[in-house]
Amino acid sequence: MPNDVFDRYAPFVRDFIYRSGWESLRGIQMAAADAIFNTDQNVLLTASTASGKTEAAFFPILTLMHEDPPKSIGAIYIGPLKALINDQFERLNYLCDEAGIPVWHWHGDVNQSHKQKMIKHPSGILQITPESLEGMLIHRHSDLVRLFGDLRFIVVDEVHSLIKGDRGGQTICLMERLSRIAGCHPRRIGLSATIGDPERAGQFIAAGTGKGTVIPKVEEPKIRWRLSVEHFFIQGEQSKPEDGQQPLPELDSPTDTAPRNADPGLGYIFEHTRGKKCLIFSNSREECEAVCSGLRHYCEANGEPDRFLIHHGNISPALRQAAEDSMKDESRELTVCTTSTLELGIDVGRLERVFQIDAPWTVCSFLQRMGRTGRRGQPPEMWMVVREDESGPRTMLPAAMPWKLLQCIAVVQVYLEDRWVEPPKMDRLPYSLLFHQTLSTLAGQGELTPQQLAGRILKLEYFHRVSQDDFRMMLRHMLKQDYLEQTPEGGLIIGLAGEKIINSYRFLATFQENEEFSVRCESVELGTIVSPPPPGEKVAIAGKVWVVEDIEYKRHLVMVAPVEGTVPAYFGDCPGDIATRILERMRLVLLEDRSYPYLMANAVGRLNEARTAARAGGLADRPLIQLGENMWALVPWLGNYAFMALERFLKLRCAGILGLKGLDSDRPFFMQFTMRASEDYFYQVVCDEADDFDNPEELLYPKEVPVFEKYDVYLPGPLVRKGFAHAILNIDEMLNRVRQWRSLIGTSVKHISWD
Repeated sequence: MPNDVFDRYAPFVRDFIYRSGWESLRGIQMAAADAIFNTDQNVLLTASTASGKTEAAFFPILTLMHEDPPKSIGAIYIGPLKALINDQFERLNYLCDEAGIPVWHWHGDVNQSHKQKMIKHPSGILQITPESLEGMLIHRHSDLVRLFGDLRFIVVDEVHSLIKGDRGGQTICLMERLSRIAGCHPRRIGLSATIGDPERAGQFIAAGTGKGTVIPKVEEPKIRWRLSVEHFFIQGEQSKPEDGQQPLPELDSPTDTAPRNADPGLGYIFEHTRGKKCLIFSNSREECEAVCSGLRHYCEANGEPDRFLIHHGNISPALRQAAEDSMKDESRELTVCTTSTLELGIDVGRLERVFQIDAPWTVCSFLQRMGRTGRRGQPPEMWMVVREDESGPRTMLPAAMPWKLLQCIAVVQVYLEDRWVEPPKMDRLPYSLLFHQTLSTLAGQGELTPQQLAGRILKLEYFHRVSQDDFRMMLRHMLKQDYLEQTPEGGLIIGLAGEKIINSYRFLATFQENEEFSVRCESVELGTIVSPPPPGEKVAIAGKVWVVEDIEYKRHLVMVAPVEGTVPAYFGDCPGDIATRILERMRLVLLEDRSYPYLMANAVGRLNEARTAARAGGLADRPLIQLGENMWALVPWLGNYAFMALERFLKLRCAGILGLKGLDSDRPFFMQFTMRASEDYFYQVVCDEADDFDNPEELLYPKEVPVFEKYDVYLPGPLVRKGFAHAILNIDEMLNRVRQWRSLIGTSVKHISWD
């Protein structure tokens, strides 16, 4: 163990290390100590899951606080999930107890007596969610100097989960507002296992501090993954590899005892979770419910006890906590069907295997989910299971492709080959958050003149792209709609309509929420659903099926009773954001001849079929494919928001010239339409229109106000349109792709490659 770092730690930290039986410090812990002890900069710690990043940050922070005790709360830990905060609370309490450094936690589930004790004796470390910190800035404004006047550090955990949208922007704004009000200048420490562009993430962390960010480069030991990808047709014969190919061997066949209309992919998972502790990740709550229900039917058909639990955002907190507690019991061999709610570092005990239904939307999610296993000396282990309906004999080329299988391979390959992870989005036009922070600032500080308000809001670094004209337009609209009110002296205060917004318990959160109904069976709360069906219809929640008996709309309450059977669940989920880099790698998967060592037998066979069909139809060579006399398919290999921009570009700029009608998309993979123009004329028109295109707002439909973020509904229409066109649609990527097609003009008789 390097004595210089170890000796620099406070005595109680050294005692903790000895009691824990550590023989050496890890690379991230030594690098963090150097950055925190020997610089005054912000720090971004990036290292693999379970590498000890939390201890790496807090060992030196606690040492400095021990040597020079702060006169207020000395450090804030911001976590994205209440469950993660609860988990870290126990870890930090154990570390800090002997040193007499208090550890407080503050979120909606924490009792008031604990919070009041912290208010009376502000000291030590505060663990909090962004939403609860927002609440403190509003409701504890007069106490902020006393609570945080000597704040030294703000630790932001799971940074990657916060920098994707308004919630990350809110966190940056809160840190900057708190520093100004309390008169403190805390250093920021970001923690993450999956950052795609550390330099840009470092800029994000440092926004508004006037300081740089130290990003230690740590050589981590190479980790060998246990990774497999298998494919199943839900009905019909499975694909097989060609003679002579060497995929991984087939694993044991699913049990012969299976439910009626059994899904072989679920049977495969059922067999290979038996006797193990596992997580099964799905990309939506609907899929999660269907998977859990299907696996429980396998238990029933085999006469086995139910060994499957469920955990997602619409399940009641009590059921989620019960699933977490059950998984921590080392004596029980259980499996939890989950979504991203267990993607982050909540401790659920010793996990042996992770399953992924289809491909995760992002490389970031893939790495986070893979990293849930591989702790305590074992390698990370993930089994991806792709399920699709078998194509009919009349299914045309793009629709017959195994897009989910190609996406699985692409997500893995871009990381293995280039260590590529989705970079943070920095240059947004966050008008929805602008509205939210304007109300929050006035709610906390009271009356301000328009000039004072503009000074407090527009000087927040996150709003650097918002012009004074944009802000003035929003304020005028807020006055007109009574969200704000102007006093006789010319100051601005919260109006009656604004009071209704900020008094809602939903106000503190900037992420989009559905209008939810609580679902109860007698006195047991099962979870929540959106848009409940009428009485007599069935719903699926908590892994079981229920019949709706009564709906109380004023109380947002649905009363149900258990029934047998199956029914799809719906919670209002939206598809994830797949990056263009993934789509481009999917195209290369079809073009190249190489094999991938993690593909199982069925997956190898299905990939072979796809490559043969794609090459015969020119799918990977050219973007436009003629399906019939006037029917065409366009495969642009663009991510979601560039693909969406292309849809609008074709409809609004090109359709009339080309005679293009009936455009229908399987986003972001392909679109189909009828067109009376030739292939060459299509390329000519779209390229000419792209060269002449200079106003992103032309891609909005007449009178369209595309509400996208949570508070867009309260904004003036022109700002919503501008924000969507300039910051949501990925127009630059779309135009770059379209302009590449000019090289295809005059080549329609042969297939060529384009890049």
